[in-house]
Amino acid sequence: MGLDIDFMIKNISVFLDAMKITLEIAFLGIVLSLIIGIITSNLIYFKVPVLSKISKIYIELSRNTPLLIQLFFLYYGLTKFGISFSGFECGVIGLSFLGGSYMSESIRAGLEAVPKGQIESGISIGLSKFQIFRLIILPQAFSIAIPAIGANSLFLIKETSIVGSIAVAELMFVTKDIIGMQYKTSEALVMLIIAYLIILLPISIFIRYLEKRGRYAEYGV
Repeated sequence: MGLDIDFMIKNISVFLDAMKITLEIAFLGIVLSLIIGIITSNLIYFKVPVLSKISKIYIELSRNTPLLIQLFFLYYGLTKFGISFSGFECGVIGLSFLGGSYMSESIRAGLEAVPKGQIESGISIGLSKFQIFRLIILPQAFSIAIPAIGANSLFLIKETSIVGSIAVAELMFVTKDIIGMQYKTSEALVMLIIAYLIILLPISIFIRYLEKRGRYAEYGV
């Protein structure tokens, strides 16, 4: 039994709308997680009193609790305290909270991978601590961390599939709705796969391009 192509064509607009929501949540989640990651990784790298310990606790809490539980807490649990967020807002906050810990570890690994000799060279030519960080440490750290940051970004995009559990009409939610209401399982799943490929493949190719550029910059090619 073949696929119902007519049904799939009629539902392209439904999946396009779901892709838009998925991309919006993913984009905001990735941007915010990068900001969180940069801040927390630097707090840990420079061993800022108190704040570095808080950052480590946050990372452990974030990485060791499932995103689904985090979303349920944000969407259902916080209402007990009079705090209410929309499903979309909870999705962004949840992805940012989870992604921030992974981005933090990736960036921190990049920071710690910068050779100490280069830092000492910067000191020897009279650069200030800020100049050393801005001109020597940070560019190399990001170059080293690009593969991990890229992998984390792809991971967060795929994690948007869980956001449908709090009634956000992203790709997985729409797919399950079509399967439950119209019993078009094969068609819905094929369209889901195609939608994720359309989103993920270009991003994956772009990340590989950045990785190559980063390697060239690292070795001065």
